[in-house]
Amino acid sequence: MKLWEKGTPVNEVIEAFTVGRDREMDLYLAESDVLGTIAHIIMLESVGLLSSEELIILRKELSVIYQTIQDGNFVIEEGIEDVHSQVEFLLTQKLGESGKKVHSGRSRNDQVLVDLRLFTRDSILEIASSVNFLFTALQQQSETYKDVLLPGYTHLQIAMPSSFGLWFGAYAEALADDLQLLLSAYHINNQNPLGSAAGYGSSFPLNRTMTTQLLGFEDLNYNVVYAQMGRGKVEKITSFALANIASTIGRMATDLCLYMNQNFGFITLPDELTTGSSIMPHKKNPDVFELIRARCNRLQMLPNEIGAIMANLPSGYFRDMQMIKESFLPSFGELQSILEIAAFMIKKVNVKKDILEDPKYSYLFSVEAVNEAVLQGVPFRDAYKFVGKQIADGTFKPSIELHHTHEGSIGNLCNNEIATKFQKIYATFEPEKVKEVRKNLISC
Repeated sequence: MKLWEKGTPVNEVIEAFTVGRDREMDLYLAESDVLGTIAHIIMLESVGLLSSEELIILRKELSVIYQTIQDGNFVIEEGIEDVHSQVEFLLTQKLGESGKKVHSGRSRNDQVLVDLRLFTRDSILEIASSVNFLFTALQQQSETYKDVLLPGYTHLQIAMPSSFGLWFGAYAEALADDLQLLLSAYHINNQNPLGSAAGYGSSFPLNRTMTTQLLGFEDLNYNVVYAQMGRGKVEKITSFALANIASTIGRMATDLCLYMNQNFGFITLPDELTTGSSIMPHKKNPDVFELIRARCNRLQMLPNEIGAIMANLPSGYFRDMQMIKESFLPSFGELQSILEIAAFMIKKVNVKKDILEDPKYSYLFSVEAVNEAVLQGVPFRDAYKFVGKQIADGTFKPSIELHHTHEGSIGNLCNNEIATKFQKIYATFEPEKVKEVRKNLISC
């Protein structure tokens, strides 16, 4: 079944190529398609394009289909092109003429647009929740190991003293900024494109404000041409936010792989969280962190892929956009699994104490010596040269006492302030509002 079919059969080779993986990808959108259809038919009844009796039976049947999807029993049958066609087919099969009316005033173009917006909204909320779990795990470790020092590096050369409190806390605060970008993507996505039809509106007296309210969108994409131009653009913006989170986690995974290396020896993992070698009995490999890094790197390519697909398209709809779904829709599940395993692993990291007692880290304290001389009245540049000469002639004797008290330093991590910053952003997502919208649409 094809919603556009007019009696001329399509060549099977052409059909297979153009449908591609749409039946597989559209299963991600099935729940959203039903929700969008319910909102649409409520609006159709309000403008006289459906009777109240038809609305009742259609909503009831759509709720049955929705439950089938939630139970994992929904399929897009062979010969049916996509999820939109499958839902309309099931309605028509069960209800006859009434089922044929649900497509009035919309096109598959705005139908897939609203499906993508609803799916993306739900998926962003799930990602935000998982970011929150990882943030909490990092902050807990930061507090646990706030007094344990480790070397800080620049250019992979020892630089200045750091601490595990700073290290764990740095990635926690990074997630706060990542969440802010995700929130921006959430707001851009959370606008209603439904009613733009094929991108040029409809002669039916549609009430787009009503569907906006029913679906819980914050606002409309008002201009119908721009609503269609949002296809690909919203996915690209969202993918930047996902890639940014992946960048943070991937960098953290690299640190952990280095720190677990015997030449660093800063952390260990329980044996059961590592893997071994088929020929080297001593090996305890940080494979989880390596795979996290690789998967994060792959996610960071997503904005480039979407941008390349959209790069030379004029306004209006083009089938090229179908290809974006194949990478975009699964990306949420990929990042979700990364966030979950990262939070699990972070809680299991064991930190080595007394690292800086090794003489090879003595030069970490050179800046402390310079600063101490400055506090005694020596001009900074003179103090710098004096300590530099001591290092050069081998007479430098470090003092390992630290006096870092300013905001965000070793002695003043500001974890509470960072948590406040993070939670202020996180609270803005309002997942309960989205759950209420879903509940109101499905209940009939």
